[in-house]
Amino acid sequence: MAFAKCFTSFLLVLCVFVPTLVLSDLSITSSNFLEHANKPEVFDWMVGIRNDLHECPELLYDVFETSERVRQELDNLKIPYKSSVAKTGVIGYVGTMEEPFVALRADMDGLPIHEMVEWEHKSKIDGKMHACGHDAHTAMLLGASKILKEHEKELQGTVLLVFQPAEEGGAGAREVWKTGLLKEVKAIFGLHVAPDVPVGVVGSRAGDFMAGSGTFEAVITGEGGHAAQPHMGIDPVVAAANVIISLQHLISREAEPGDPQVVTVAKLEGSDAFNVIPNTVTIGGSFRAFSTIRHLRRRIEEVIVAQAAVSKCNAAVNFFEDVKPLYPAVNNNEKLYDHFKNVATQMLGPQRVLEAPQVTVSEDFAFYQEELPGLFFFLGIKNETHGEEPVHSAHFDIAQDAFPYGAALHASLATTYLSDVLGSQGKQYPRDEL
Repeated sequence: MAFAKCFTSFLLVLCVFVPTLVLSDLSITSSNFLEHANKPEVFDWMVGIRNDLHECPELLYDVFETSERVRQELDNLKIPYKSSVAKTGVIGYVGTMEEPFVALRADMDGLPIHEMVEWEHKSKIDGKMHACGHDAHTAMLLGASKILKEHEKELQGTVLLVFQPAEEGGAGAREVWKTGLLKEVKAIFGLHVAPDVPVGVVGSRAGDFMAGSGTFEAVITGEGGHAAQPHMGIDPVVAAANVIISLQHLISREAEPGDPQVVTVAKLEGSDAFNVIPNTVTIGGSFRAFSTIRHLRRRIEEVIVAQAAVSKCNAAVNFFEDVKPLYPAVNNNEKLYDHFKNVATQMLGPQRVLEAPQVTVSEDFAFYQEELPGLFFFLGIKNETHGEEPVHSAHFDIAQDAFPYGAALHASLATTYLSDVLGSQGKQYPRDEL
């Protein structure tokens, strides 16, 4: 997940807001999934998988060992699957193998971060770490897979179990969609662990939830020279300074106050000497917005090029579309959000199901939502000793007693969605098989 701050605003909502929900008539087609997920044979199994994955983090599409472990567990559960999806992804199938189809998604990749948490299952690979909880996501979806398989005869359709590579900047979701394996899916659900939010608490919202994001780099070119004679050259350092300030005006003077947007310049490279004006200066950073993300991208390029020209410099802007594609915003389907609230409230109680605030972090789950209805939610992972550190931190950790909640919610969201779809649509449409 492309974000690096904890959800402190989400925790504030927890402290001040208790939602009042009117529950619909929801027929749970399974037994108590949360009780099932808390059984030692399920809980300990999930924890063991997560610990093993945590020791061997892999990046982007190169999640070969992680993918192999997922396939081994699906084999043990006698769940059929397709492998090598978007290189290393895996999609399992539980149910009738006929429509309606609903999907559950977990991402599998880690981050290029050196772990600083000292514990028994610390990363064994220097410079790589599961600092965003994808190892836990994978373990929880496997937990849901186990529950669903044990209740397979009760399923009124088919659940696709999507284990996805390359969420962290690689747009793995986009590549999974391109395979065509999800084209018959009616809805997709996903979750992300939320630091600083108590175990047993979940949150989401309808509509715009998480911002889209992109990355940019600009090389500003002038004419270098001696610091004592700036008039003899064209100073790209001053041009870069003006560009950086002008980029902030996109937010303070162009963005609508009620529309969250962010432009952050985090990279600035010029001369390594105190008395040399360089020929070029490189700046880079990221930008985030909701429905205006593509407009913001266009304006960033316009401002950089035009402002550099004011200082008699040239500028070339790179948005790295091949390796860091623009992520759209996570936009939750309203009907699926109502479905999520009903299911989660029946399982957890209304005080533990929150309307989360919009956040300007991003998530490639949005690529699925551009193609089919989807719902993404946050799962609390904090207890008395774990879960306070933000994601993308070398000190990130998780309270593992959160795992049954994630597994049970996955399973319940899928089973009840299938029964609702089948109940509302009946058999008025031709049945497709996978």
